[in-house]
Amino acid sequence: MRTFTEDQIMFRDAYRRFLATEIAPYMEEWREAGIVDRAAYKKAGDLGFLMVWPDEKYGGMGDNDFRYEQIIIEETARVGCLEFFNTLHSRLVGPYFERFGTPEQRERFLPKCVSGETILAVAMTEPGAGSDLAGILSTAEDKGDHFILNGSKTYISNGINADVVIVAAKQVGADSKHAMVLLIVERGMPGFERGRKLKKMGLPAQDTAELFFNNVQVPKANVLGEPGKGFYYLMEGLAEERLIGAVGYIANARRAFDITRDFVMQRNLFGKALSEQQNTQFKMAEMDSEIDMAQVYVDHCVTEHNAGRLTSTMGAKAKMLCSEIEWKMLDLGVQLHGGAGYMDEYPISRMFTDARINRIYAGTSEVMRLIIGRDVFSQKYQSMLA
Repeated sequence: MRTFTEDQIMFRDAYRRFLATEIAPYMEEWREAGIVDRAAYKKAGDLGFLMVWPDEKYGGMGDNDFRYEQIIIEETARVGCLEFFNTLHSRLVGPYFERFGTPEQRERFLPKCVSGETILAVAMTEPGAGSDLAGILSTAEDKGDHFILNGSKTYISNGINADVVIVAAKQVGADSKHAMVLLIVERGMPGFERGRKLKKMGLPAQDTAELFFNNVQVPKANVLGEPGKGFYYLMEGLAEERLIGAVGYIANARRAFDITRDFVMQRNLFGKALSEQQNTQFKMAEMDSEIDMAQVYVDHCVTEHNAGRLTSTMGAKAKMLCSEIEWKMLDLGVQLHGGAGYMDEYPISRMFTDARINRIYAGTSEVMRLIIGRDVFSQKYQSMLA
């Protein structure tokens, strides 16, 4: 039995209707265009679906219960609209202003973020620095009342649509390789340029781009938190980022299961439905069980997160487990669809290619195993049965 409040159940119903009328009908058009229309963010903001947690004075509901975002992610996955990266805006980038921003920065940025007028992105990844953020080469040089930002970023989600980008850069002159600055870079700042909208294996409507910073003058009023502590600020949000991923992956796995179930019940092989074949029943029984068990762990992590107890290891476990189960289900789904599974007109085909990135971004499965393994063999490790 999943635990959502009455208000959250009503919120789910309303958000489901919003997706059905304002997002799902346009996804094919946006895939052809290679980008989600900016108006989608504004429509979501107008109805209170974009950023729930900010205080009412900024236009939000003032409710930080992660279950609201869980509902948004699950429903967006349920209708196949995961290329609408609203959660990146709402729960990955937006909270940086709450955690590390000044009152003035919150007043200046949050209202338009809540309304959808301003679209957010975060720029960490570089050609030579992905999961290892210490390898960042972009630099920020302190010039008294401003920083000079130089460098480039790649694979930046919302890279084309974004009006405000939180950029991580090494602090020039600092002793530690972990000394970074988080800078709020705004559309139109001289020296801030966007490169190509990158062509990807999947998620064609999600705009992913290169960003370039050539002597961008960023005022001190646009520095997030304390200069030099940016690396630790980035680390602070990783557990939630991985939980966000896990919520989406397991919801997508369940959608793939449902689609495949419907298909095999209709497809005949050797004179009877494919669903009546023992192999199909065994494979689908296994996946149904794995998805259910992972969903229980994800819901547990959400509860722990709301209580302030979600650890980086828990986030890593959820992210690794759910992305691997999702991939296993999608591979099975394509296989059980037979030749139809290779055809783009069938949802399972597109889901398969779209999901391949999920075992890579927000930390690869290998990095997740490394994090978990280090915990397993640390002095602080404690068995669940202890």
